Amino acid sequence: MEIFGAGGTQGPQPIYPRLAAFTVDAGQAVHVSSPRDHVEISPLGRMLDGIGELPDIRHERVEQIRAQLAAGVYETPEKLEIALDRMLDELMGW
Repeated sequence: MEIFGAGGTQGPQPIYPRLAAFTVDAGQAVHVSSPRDHVEISPLGRMLDGIGELPDIRHERVEQIRAQLAAGVYETPEKLEIALDRMLDELMGW
């Protein structure tokens, strides 16, 4: 018994058959009818791409606000009203 390996007796073969050779005369137009690549970016992909454009985190400001929240002095009626107005504007598309 003889074993010739994965390529068989003819040796390795290409996965796809070779394209037939063709010639084009000078001045003759060649039209390619093969499909073209198309890329669509999902909404999640666009959102993730936008994350890279966010400003850097100001860690000292975050710590300051955390301390104010812990002390119970950060949330004031004025700040809550501004936040509510901004949220409503965003929901209305303004």
